[in-house]
Amino acid sequence: MVILLTNDDGIYSEGIRTLHKRLGKTHEVYIVAPERERTCIAHAITLHKPLRIYRAGVRTFATNGTPTDCVYLGVKVVIKKKPDLLISGLNEGPNMGQDIHYSGTVAAAKEGAFLGIPSLAVSIDGRKNFQFHTAVRVVEDLIEKVAHIPFIDGTYLNINIPNVPYERIQGFAVTKLGKRIYNDTVIERTDPRGGKYYWIGGNEECYAPVRGTDFYAVARGFVSVTPLGLDTTSRVSFEHYKKYFRRQS
Repeated sequence: MVILLTNDDGIYSEGIRTLHKRLGKTHEVYIVAPERERTCIAHAITLHKPLRIYRAGVRTFATNGTPTDCVYLGVKVVIKKKPDLLISGLNEGPNMGQDIHYSGTVAAAKEGAFLGIPSLAVSIDGRKNFQFHTAVRVVEDLIEKVAHIPFIDGTYLNINIPNVPYERIQGFAVTKLGKRIYNDTVIERTDPRGGKYYWIGGNEECYAPVRGTDFYAVARGFVSVTPLGLDTTSRVSFEHYKKYFRRQS
């Protein structure tokens, strides 16, 4: 199988390197990743400056672009064909609930879906002491499963793996997006020249403990598998707004 790897943590992140080393034993694996960390850049694509590609190892390339750029360059320039599978990750930190809209990791998988490639965004639910070998084994299990599952057009999968030893993984759970409870603040500080600057940050991570969501599953030791789609139409409110916006006869 030809597999394209990318991420938003950068070309030198341990997650993507570990994944490349393990999957490269049984598959034809390419890395095209940002030359530096591009976390929370979402689905940005570079149109206002040249993009460059640098060889950084065997079938390994770095770019000065975004995760979305990496997917496009990987398919159009490096491999020069659609890979059998795109994996964005292993991301160092979770991507659940509303966070997917900020995530460069998830955006890369979305770009893969744009291009008609079966795509996975894979994240580890931790902030330190990452269980990369657990995550790699889970990815191998996923590859074995998705190899025999047709992807519905426009669908890609958002995967979040508990940061625990492999033996403690309870299995897979198909989930919907949960709800993150944000406690973000804007911190104002002053630089040595008297100018003000700001940090956007939060105090702690909280979520609504709703059964069937990604947060709920991962907290209980399950790998969450959340199918995402390119059609972001709000089905819940579609009929509601039709009452107010009608075609004139």
